[in-house]
Amino acid sequence: MVKHQPLQVYERQLCLSCITGIYGCRWKRYQRSHDDTTKWELLWSFILLFTFCLLLVWFYFWWEAHNDYNEFNWLLYNRSGEWSDGTVPILATTAAGFTYVAFLMILALCHIALGQQLNLHWLHKIGVAAALLTTVVGVISVNQTWEQEWDIVPISLQATGPFLHMGALAAVTALSWIVAGQVARAEKPVFQVVVMLLYLSVLLGLYVVPLYITSPCIMDPSTLRPRPDVIGQRGAPMIAPENTFWSFHRSLQMNVTGFETDVTISVDGVPFLMHDLDLRRTTDVEKVFPERQTLNASSFNWTDLQQLNAGEWFLKDDPFWTVPSLSSSEKTKIANQSVCSLEELLKLASITNSSVVFRLQRPPPDHPHHHSWINDTLKVVQQSGIPQRLVMWTTDEQRAEVRQQAPGLIQTSLVKCSLQSLQQSDVSRMLLRYNRVSTNEVRNFSQSHIDLTLYTVNDPWLYSVLWCSGVSAVSSEAPHVLKKVPYPSWLMRPNEYCLMWVSADLISFAVIVGIFILQKYRMSGMRSYNPEQIMLSASVRTSSRDVNVMKEKLIFSDQPQ
Repeated sequence: MVKHQPLQVYERQLCLSCITGIYGCRWKRYQRSHDDTTKWELLWSFILLFTFCLLLVWFYFWWEAHNDYNEFNWLLYNRSGEWSDGTVPILATTAAGFTYVAFLMILALCHIALGQQLNLHWLHKIGVAAALLTTVVGVISVNQTWEQEWDIVPISLQATGPFLHMGALAAVTALSWIVAGQVARAEKPVFQVVVMLLYLSVLLGLYVVPLYITSPCIMDPSTLRPRPDVIGQRGAPMIAPENTFWSFHRSLQMNVTGFETDVTISVDGVPFLMHDLDLRRTTDVEKVFPERQTLNASSFNWTDLQQLNAGEWFLKDDPFWTVPSLSSSEKTKIANQSVCSLEELLKLASITNSSVVFRLQRPPPDHPHHHSWINDTLKVVQQSGIPQRLVMWTTDEQRAEVRQQAPGLIQTSLVKCSLQSLQQSDVSRMLLRYNRVSTNEVRNFSQSHIDLTLYTVNDPWLYSVLWCSGVSAVSSEAPHVLKKVPYPSWLMRPNEYCLMWVSADLISFAVIVGIFILQKYRMSGMRSYNPEQIMLSASVRTSSRDVNVMKEKLIFSDQPQ
């Protein structure tokens, strides 16, 4: 008796070969398999999924933390003593890792959709493990050195939440094709139930999550408050060297209404503008006074400070990647900048009717003006001729005495206080970091006639969220960017938003039901095919290409009667 093995017909499956080859180095047809994925490979699939989700959050964190890149570089400078843009290597590795893992995730989904066994190549396993380890180390490092920056995630969701919801809903709806195929193809009822429960749980969560999305930009546009004032923090430090006269002049060209700066007192009693404790980062002190470069900035007298150049470092280091965009005349002015005194700034503010807020740094105990620092600074303010209503006084020490000598100054707190304590201290304004107050607190302070100035606000999305919250002013290192924001990035009425997400949910549900019906119909039709047709139906077809068909030889074997 002669037994014939069924004739099998195969197409050259180029796309399928590429998918299985790149993912698991299975380039040949005989290396592929429709068998169930092993538990070990299933574990690696979950590791890949977890790494993708973690990298997605990590990538989103650094994307939104763009507002505070300068703050991060400042933290690194305090640790190393060398100024550099530490965000560049982090962004490069994050983008590379996320792209790589996302590509593997797409290939894994293609394997599932085509019914192929998941078999991640060992080189990819090493790559995924490296990406996971690097990301975990990064998360731990940020949590230890920059913990407050995690607040950027919930704040940014107020600007991106509705749009992220739509994107996630579209992605999960698209995944229904794969889920429906797996359910229709599966032979075990338990597997079908588990897959359906997991998918429906995620889908239901996405359908109801808008109930928990809150944003100040979901409001009646008629209740929108006037555009918040923009205060130049250390002038316009992204396009001019910080705390120099030219920097404040440039900020005025960007329509700022005030200046924010840091004030230090020289050894001979002259208040001057300096953010750092020493002079190394923003002057050429290493060249002029090499033996004194690490000393406190307040240990220099005003004559010595006037010998320092405060602009060349900006052209050399290009801390914000903006120097190439500057004109020749601007570069010339920058190269000739010197240390700016508080008196110069106050006179500029008086001429332009701009407000001034400054943090006064107390000199060290051995400094000759350690005890008179308040009176020395207040004397300069009074002698500059600036109207007191334009000066925000932030120092808590001797506040009562300052109020007696200069009752017109705007008493400003750098610490978040209760309304009762603010009223008792006669404080009418607060200068806080943007993550220190919620939307409700902003509204409560506004109703109690307490003005809020929040720092540091550089990105349009954050400026828009704070604008919708009702903030009266923001302090920014990028007034040239905020100048281009005449209106919030987006504004939506509550009923419009409700209509949008309900419509999206209904469309998604209808599409998913249609996909499940279609997949069930396809799979039931495939079960009536012969084995050769089933094999062909699993391949990737392109109607416009020529199909090269290879017929295997009939295998004959003699069987004993």
